[in-house]
Amino acid sequence: MPVSEGTAVELAYWIVAALLALFYLHAGGKKVTQSQERLQPMMGWVDRVPMPLVRAIGVLEVLGAVGLVLPPLTGIAVRLAIVAAVGLVLIQIGGIAVHLSRSEARLIGLNIVLLVAAAATAWLGTVWL
Repeated sequence: MPVSEGTAVELAYWIVAALLALFYLHAGGKKVTQSQERLQPMMGWVDRVPMPLVRAIGVLEVLGAVGLVLPPLTGIAVRLAIVAAVGLVLIQIGGIAVHLSRSEARLIGLNIVLLVAAAATAWLGTVWL
């Protein structure tokens, strides 16, 4: 039985959204719970950013992860998933700006991948949700 276009878009949304949600739950959770010293080896930028801001970014990442999955899963306020995806795009734009301000252009590859994935999720959400 052939897969309809709507089903393919829905499947693509869930694959990309789930992967992003897992990443951001992990990364955001670390920012929320770990000390600056524990974060420093993985995230060199935390030495120049106040920890309350690092924690706020972590909370936004966790909320973005939940926002990608929970609204479409429950059928409640499903358009919030698009808002969450756009928010994650904005977080990555900020991350790229921080790396570039620190002359760390070589480190923006992951930011670009995450930005593209979040933008794709937002687009898929506009088509499917």
